[in-house]
Order: sequence, then structure tokens, then C-alpha cells
Amino acid sequence: MSILDQFSLKDKVIVVTGGTGILGESFIQAIAQAGGKIAILGRNKDKANERVAMAQRLGAEAIAVITNVMDEQEVIKAKNEILARFGTIDGLVNAAGGNIPGATISMGDNLFESEITDTIKAIELNLYGTIIPTHIFGQVIAEKGKGSIINISSLAASRSITRVLGYTVAKHGVDGYTKWMATELSLRYGDKVRINAIAPGVFLTEQNRTLLTNTDGTFTDRAQKFVNNTPYSRLGEPQELQGTLVYLLSDASAFVNGETIFVDGGFNAWSGV
Repeated sequence: MSILDQFSLKDKVIVVTGGTGILGESFIQAIAQAGGKIAILGRNKDKANERVAMAQRLGAEAIAVITNVMDEQEVIKAKNEILARFGTIDGLVNAAGGNIPGATISMGDNLFESEITDTIKAIELNLYGTIIPTHIFGQVIAEKGKGSIINISSLAASRSITRVLGYTVAKHGVDGYTKWMATELSLRYGDKVRINAIAPGVFLTEQNRTLLTNTDGTFTDRAQKFVNNTPYSRLGEPQELQGTLVYLLSDASAFVNGETIFVDGGFNAWSGV
């Protein structure tokens, strides 16, 4: 197999949760361009159908499956629908997640009087929203003996980032779960079943838009701090995650397992000096 063939996703069936989000859109575009078939999961039917149309314009087969990844029975139903259409599952991208406004603790808030229920919701969405699909779709991958799962981690799992308590706790959990599951899957199902994570830097999405931009579109002080502490001196563009995604889904990363790859313009590497 040539090196170019190793990066191909031709005829691989990839499930993308959170496919109606900004990063999900970029992931779907990349998978389509690499030749994959895509099952797009999300709760917004119109957005999901838009993503299907985009994938089809790029020459890929795609279906929309309206699913709440926090509901185990809905995810099982989605799995059955995907298997009925495509017959198998070769990869999973757990892109569902994001911060919840009520879980953001601003500097002016009393740290100990914040609404803890919203923090718990943020933890559940990002952590359980990764674990549930992995256990359901991952079973198909494991039992066929080959496939790749990608979780979405964060800078918040390696660096202390103020305000986002629930998101931070959840992403630490995602990192730990990725390592644990990578070990268990390989020991039980062999060396062709893999799970890794991508830790994006700061990308402007719908979930963080109010934190990073003012009403006039300029950066907030918080966004400017991210820019100032990134050697690239800018925020990331969603398409800059595509190469890493395809690499981890493809056979090119066959010996990569249990790792978290940062795509952050050097933010995590820099001391600030």
C-alpha cells in the first residue's frame, strides 16, 4: 500500500456525532474529500440535512440520523439505522460537546455560589456524550476487529483555563477515558482497533462566540489573551483540524493508540516567554 493509499478513507463508514456543529462541519468535509461514507448525527434536522448535501456535493455517500447522544436508546437506534444503510462502521468521531453558558463562572461571580447543576450538565455532555457513543458504535468496530475512534479533548485538559469549570473537568475525563479505552480495546480485540483524541486550540465556534467576540465582532480581552499566548498569534481555522482527523481515522496512523494530538498553533507548548 502506497503512503497516499494509507491516508485514504475510501469506502470506510465513519460516524460523526455533533455533526451539525462548526467543527463537525469541517470533519464531515474532510471525511467526504478522503472518500469516506458518513453518518451524520445531531439534533438539528435542518443542519444535519445541510451537512448531508455538502458531503454529497463532494461525492460522498451520507445520511443524517437525528440523535441525542445523551440518550442511550436513541444511540442504539441510530446504530441500527446506520448498519441497515451501510452494513458496518469503520470509524467514530465524537464531536458532540461544547460549553454550556450557565456553566461559565465569570471573574465577578462568587466561585462558591455558582449554579453547580449547570456545571454538572457540562460534564455530562462532554464526557458521557463521548462515552455513550463509544460503547455503542465502538462495539461494532471492536467486534469486526478493525477501526478507529477519535475523541475531542481540549487545551483545558492540559492547561488551567479560567471560567470553564465543567468543560475542564469533562475534558480531563475524556483524556483519561481515551487512554483507558485504548488499552482495553487493544488488549481484548487486537492491534487494529484504536482510539485517540484531538485537542484543538482555540477555534471560534457557536459555543464560544460570546466568550471570544464582542457585539461588533472584535475580540474580547479573553480572546486576545489566547492570541497573545499562541506562537502563531491567531486563532485556529476549523479546516486546520482536517489533516489530523484524516490521519487518525486512516491506516496511516496504524500504530498510534491512546494519544492526544494538539492542534493549537503551539499554545500548549509555549511558556509565554
